[in-house]
Amino acid sequence: MDRFDAMRIFTRIAERRSFSLAADDLGLPRSTVTDAVKVLEQRLGVKLLERTTRVVRPTLDGEAYYQRCVRLIADLEDAEAGFSGAKPAGLLRVDLHGTQARYFLLPGLPAFLEDFPDIRLHISETHQPMDLVREGYDCIVRVGALSDSNLIQRKLVELERGTFASPSYLSKFGTPKIPEDLEAGHRMVGLLAPDMPAIAPLAFQLGDEVREMTLPAVITVTGAETNVASACAGLGVIQVPRYRVEAEVMAGSLVEILPQTPPPPIPVSALYSHTRQLSPRLRVFLDWLTRQYRQGQR
Repeated sequence: MDRFDAMRIFTRIAERRSFSLAADDLGLPRSTVTDAVKVLEQRLGVKLLERTTRVVRPTLDGEAYYQRCVRLIADLEDAEAGFSGAKPAGLLRVDLHGTQARYFLLPGLPAFLEDFPDIRLHISETHQPMDLVREGYDCIVRVGALSDSNLIQRKLVELERGTFASPSYLSKFGTPKIPEDLEAGHRMVGLLAPDMPAIAPLAFQLGDEVREMTLPAVITVTGAETNVASACAGLGVIQVPRYRVEAEVMAGSLVEILPQTPPPPIPVSALYSHTRQLSPRLRVFLDWLTRQYRQGQR
């Protein structure tokens, strides 16, 4: 094992705080990972990792060495990627919404993996705030306005949205002509996102201004699928990206209302650590994912 391989192993352990998780990420035996760190520590003459029964963490020397390793590995991968015969390789761990994965990512994924056969993907649907580096993710994809973060943010697309309700709901409560009509006895399906303290209000673009309102909700949900299903069942008005309800609109399960004052588009962004920003496999993946989102909106 050369030095760069050992450095890659060490950085993964430092990020994952676990020998076992690092070994799983890298597809290596636990013994290989353990031996690589021992050799590094012997060569450097310092202790790089503190090991306890519950967690592994870098020592002060280990943290300093980690920062140097990240830069060196990024420079090496970038240099190798500059040659035509070198293609990005390795495991990419990505977290994004399952509906978006099925609509934007999966249809084009076979072609992507044909172009980059040495890249492996792990896709999860956590939706929760997370320590991206500690949990071993290369990037996460999130919808909506993002709070200040020490992560790098790359906007992928802005999703067009609409306001929808079922025919049965409209026959009972009436079809609004302007947003203010909703305040006269209408209901909404309350969508409570995992990282939001309150139900998301309805929003309407009125010229240069955005009007928000919160209607009574007889049901509150936390999942996108349940949100749409609730609207189809006649339980209230929803606002969602248009791509998500194409099938329901075509089938007549949902009807768009107030199309002249749609909600503002909602941004979709990829977030990743500065320690990953020069990874060739992450770069080609994000370039491809951006194209997938933009083509999917056409």
